[in-house]
Amino acid sequence: MKASVVSPERTLYEGDVSSVVAPAFDGEIGILPRHAPLVTLLGRGVLRLEGAGGGTRRFDVAGGFLQVADDIVRVVTETASALA
Repeated sequence: MKASVVSPERTLYEGDVSSVVAPAFDGEIGILPRHAPLVTLLGRGVLRLEGAGGGTRRFDVAGGFLQVADDIVRVVTETASALA
């Protein structure tokens, strides 16, 4: 599936992923391929993107929303920074 992470300053990530774990406003949510359509508010925490070929990207995010539709995950966040 495809994923993108966008903050007001720039696009932090665009690419293929095998899974996404995000800090929703009421707890963590996991997204796998063919997930049902969804929109949820984000809270504060670590967003994890598992790459389709391996490797994990991590971002510290706060606020915004996550949308899932047609095997595309869009994360639009108020603040985000890449973690090592």
